[in-house]
Amino acid sequence: EYQWKGPFYFIQGADPQFGLMKAWTHGDTNNGDDEWGEEIKLAEQAVQAVNKLNPKPKFFVLCGDLVHGMPGTRWKKNQEQDLKNVLKNTDQDIPLVFVSGNHDIGNTPSRETIDEFCQNWGDDYFSFWVGGVFFLVLNSQLYFDSSKCPELRQAQDAWLDEQLAVAANQKCKHIIVFQHIPLFLSQPDEDDDYFNLEKSVRQEIMEKFHKAGIRAVFSGHYHRNAGGSYKGLEMVVSSAIGCQLGQDTHGLRVVVVTEEKVVHRYYSLTELGSQGIEKELLDMLAKQ
Repeated sequence: EYQWKGPFYFIQGADPQFGLMKAWTHGDTNNGDDEWGEEIKLAEQAVQAVNKLNPKPKFFVLCGDLVHGMPGTRWKKNQEQDLKNVLKNTDQDIPLVFVSGNHDIGNTPSRETIDEFCQNWGDDYFSFWVGGVFFLVLNSQLYFDSSKCPELRQAQDAWLDEQLAVAANQKCKHIIVFQHIPLFLSQPDEDDDYFNLEKSVRQEIMEKFHKAGIRAVFSGHYHRNAGGSYKGLEMVVSSAIGCQLGQDTHGLRVVVVTEEKVVHRYYSLTELGSQGIEKELLDMLAKQ
């Protein structure tokens, strides 16, 4: 779909993270994740809300931390199976896009943990086109800590440069990136934190994205809504479908792509499920 065909929208969700709610409540985030009934209900609510939308979104992207169990932990397989069972009910005309998070492949991923993710959910980085817009899915753990697999980080870097060259040649309308860890939460020069990428790495990526004309980066990881911008590149941090660490509601982000801009709004699951998308955004979609 290299050609622009008019405005469309997609849905972004993040961090269903089956198992975190109990672990967080009990203050044992390393192994208190043996129950996730609450998250199953929230994920079901998210799927029902997405299925009801009219017109249908072009796709539904989940920006990482699909489950809470780290690679090799006791409940991970069960959590993943339960999430798949919920996601199977997504309308078949709405493709699912999966992004790897730190809980999916580990804080310090290895070739083995990444291979396992790929067998389970699909590639850890890839690109796709929708109606003249170029989308890139990145494995942000390789930017966070690639000490166990430096060659995989180099491979992703080389691939990314090739993809950006392709995008430049194809004259795409917009380039949009999905990754789990935000480049930054509010300021491009903020201090290093568990929830952002380290300053020197961040600066290099932001500059590369800026030069390539990337419009927006969508991420999760923070379990709160946040964001900011760097030289016209918007950093959008969406709160979780699952456990909230701040004051936001369990929710999803609706992202409308028009010829000129990318407009988005975060909805609570209840609001999106009962009222759907507000008129202002629907009007933007109607303009051909």
